[in-house]
Amino acid sequence: MIKDALLHGKRRPFEVQKMPFYNVICNLLIIFTLQTANSTDFLCSTKNTHLKVVRLFQTTHSRLLDIPHTPQLLLTKRSIKEKNKINIWKFRTIYLTLQPIIIRFKHIFKLIMKHQKIVIAAALLAMATTSQAGGLLTNTNQSVAFNRSFAREGAISIDGVYFNPAGVVFLGDGVHISLSIQNVYQTREITSSFSVPAFANTPYEYPFKLNGGAEDGSKFYKGKASAPILPSFQVAYNKGNWSLQAGFGLTGGGGKATFNSGLPSFERQVSLLPALINQQLPTFAQLLGQQETPATSYSLQSYMSGQQYDFGFQIGAAYKINEHLSVFGGARFNYIYNKYQGNITNISANVGGNNQNLYNYFDDKVKALTEKATAYQTKAAEYQAQAAAATDPTTKAQLLGAAQQFAAGAQKIAAGADKLSSSKELVKDRYLDCTQRGWGITPIIGIDYRTGKWNFGARYEFTTKFNIENDTKRDDTGQFQDGVNTPNDLPGILALGAQYEVKKNLRVMASYHYYFDKDARMDKNKQRDLAHNTQEFLAGVEWDVTPTVTVSAGGQRTLYGLGDGKYLSDLSFVTSSYSFGFGAKIKVAKNAHLNVAYFFTDYSKFNKQYDGEIKVGTQSIATKNTDIFTRTNKVLSAGIDIDL
Repeated sequence: MIKDALLHGKRRPFEVQKMPFYNVICNLLIIFTLQTANSTDFLCSTKNTHLKVVRLFQTTHSRLLDIPHTPQLLLTKRSIKEKNKINIWKFRTIYLTLQPIIIRFKHIFKLIMKHQKIVIAAALLAMATTSQAGGLLTNTNQSVAFNRSFAREGAISIDGVYFNPAGVVFLGDGVHISLSIQNVYQTREITSSFSVPAFANTPYEYPFKLNGGAEDGSKFYKGKASAPILPSFQVAYNKGNWSLQAGFGLTGGGGKATFNSGLPSFERQVSLLPALINQQLPTFAQLLGQQETPATSYSLQSYMSGQQYDFGFQIGAAYKINEHLSVFGGARFNYIYNKYQGNITNISANVGGNNQNLYNYFDDKVKALTEKATAYQTKAAEYQAQAAAATDPTTKAQLLGAAQQFAAGAQKIAAGADKLSSSKELVKDRYLDCTQRGWGITPIIGIDYRTGKWNFGARYEFTTKFNIENDTKRDDTGQFQDGVNTPNDLPGILALGAQYEVKKNLRVMASYHYYFDKDARMDKNKQRDLAHNTQEFLAGVEWDVTPTVTVSAGGQRTLYGLGDGKYLSDLSFVTSSYSFGFGAKIKVAKNAHLNVAYFFTDYSKFNKQYDGEIKVGTQSIATKNTDIFTRTNKVLSAGIDIDL
C-alpha cells in the first residue's frame, strides 16, 4: 500500500490504514531532515532517538527505489536515473505529509462557511454602503482592529489576512478566526450653482433661484446612506511553517447613496425651461390668437439611487522561511455589482399664476394648434371649391386668394404644432434602471520581517483589469446602453507598515498606502484627469491596560490627486480627508477576544469650477458652473477573534 501510494501517486490509504501510513510518512520526512543536515553533532544527538525509524527506512528503501541504501540519501555519486527516483520520492513524501493538513483545513473551512452563510446572505441584502477608508475605488476598513488603530500592515494579527498576510504565519499553530460587523452612516453633500451668460441681467441668469435656490444662485443637494450590518471575516489555519488563509469583505466601491431630491446634473436642463418657454410665447400666442402669461418658476420630482459594490473573496498561503522572515502568495476574486435607478417626473412651470405640468401644458397647446390648423385647412378647401364654381373672374380671384391665405396659415400653424410637440418630448417623465456586472482576479504577494522589538510588513496587490457590462431595463438618458462594456479596473496597491514594541504592553505602528490609480482603466479614461495617484499615511498606538483589556487609537490622512476636479461628478465623488478612530480589545474567554471601535472621517470641501454646455432640443446653451463636494462618514463596529 505504501509503495503504491508513493510510486503510483495514490492520494490516500484506506481508513484503517491512515494512522500507520501517516506515521511512516512523517518518520521518513524526519529522515530526510537528518540526511540533508550538515551538522555532524545534530546527526549524532538524534541517532538513538530515530534508530527505529532509520531501520524502517533502510528496510523499505531498496524495495521502493531499487538502489542500494546508505545512511544518507545524498545525490552525489548517483546516476541520473537514481537521482530522478530520489527527487520524485522526496516530492511525493512531502506532498502526502502535507495532505492531511490540507484536508483538515478544508473541513474546518467548510464548517466555518456553513455558519457564515446566513451572515453573508444578510450582507448581500443589507449592505447599503461601506465606509470608504481607502483609495478612489478601494475600501480598507476590513476589520474592527483597523477601525480602532488604522496602521495594520506591521501588526501580527488575524486581520492580517487582509492587511499583512505574510505575518499571519507567526500567530502559531491552530485555527484563527475573526468576524466583524460594522454599522455605517454616510452623507454626500453637493452645493451647486450655475449661470447662463446669454440670460445676463434677467431673472433667468441664475436658474436654480426659480426653484428654491439661494440668492447667490446655489442649491444644496444631500444624499444619505446607512448600513445596519456590514460583515467581514478572516480565517487562517497555521501548521508548522505554513498558513492557509481565506477572507471575505466589501473591498471596493462606494456603497449605495440615495438623493431624494435628485442631482444638479438632472435639474440643470429643466431649470432652463422658464426662459425658453418665454422666448417662444410671442410666437405661440400669435398662432393661437390669445394672450400667454410668462413662466416665472419651475418644479420637478427627482430621485437618484446609485450602488457600487466590489465583493472580494481572498485565499492564499504564507510560508515561514525562518523565525524572522515569511512570505505570502494569494489572490482575491472580485465580483462587481453596480446598480443605478433614477427618475425625473412631473416637470412643471408656473404659467399664468398656476403651476402646470409642462407635458400636459404643451400637449394642450399642440391639440389647440392642430385643431386650428385643421380648421384653416377646411376653410381653405371651402374657398377652393367656391373659386372653382365661380364664373366671375374677380370673385374667382378673391376666393383663390382667400384659399391660399388659409392654406398658408394652416401650414404655419401645423409647423408650430410640430415644434411644440418636440418641446413636449423634452419634458416627459424620464426613467433609468441599469445594472452593471463584472469580475476579475487580483494577484497578491506579501512579505513580513521581524527582529527584536520591530516588525515590518508589506503587501502588493496587482492592478485588476476587467470590464463591467450594462444590463439596462430602461434608459431615457442615453448614457447606459444595454450590452455596452465599460472599463472598471481596480488599481494596484503598495502597502508598507511597521510596528515597534515600546514596552511589553505598549506598541506604536505606522503604515503607508500607495494606489496606482492612473494605471487603472476607467470609464471615458477618467484616470487621465487625475493629477497624481492616491496616497495614505496611517498611524496608531495600542496599550495593554491589563492582561485582558487593550485600548487603541489611530488616524489616517488620505490625499487624492483630483487636480482641477474634472474627474469628479455628482454621480460619484470623493475628497481628501482625515479619519480618526479609537476602541478596545477585551478578553472574554480563554481563546476569544471582543473588539469594539468607532471612527469618523472629516472630508475636505472640493470646489470644482468649469464651463459647460446644456443641449435643449436643437439649442446649445453655454453655462458657467460651480460644484462644491463634501461627505461625512461615521462607523460603529464590533467583532470577535477566536483561536482554536
